[in-house]
Amino acid sequence: MDIGNKKVDIANEKVDIQDKKVDIESVFLEKGNGFSIKTTVHIHRLFEKFGFEEVFGRSAVMELLELKGSGASKFLSNLVQADIIEPVSGHGKGKYKFKK
Repeated sequence: MDIGNKKVDIANEKVDIQDKKVDIESVFLEKGNGFSIKTTVHIHRLFEKFGFEEVFGRSAVMELLELKGSGASKFLSNLVQADIIEPVSGHGKGKYKFKK
């Protein structure tokens, strides 16, 4: 019976993820950024993995998006400048999360 409950939870989480995808789209529209298609795809992949609540750093970006260190750093810097992500304190240096 516990396994059955967990399956229901997984289904509910999928619905929540879909709702969050809509939220990130509104952020893009609001900011009006002229990101390339490749960068936009990277942002979506990062958001699908971490959402609004989870904290991530450069190494997570490098692994998820298969970027080298300098590319991941530039990508994160561009997202901070575009006001899409924000630095987070209390998790170590160089940690970020998506802004709501």
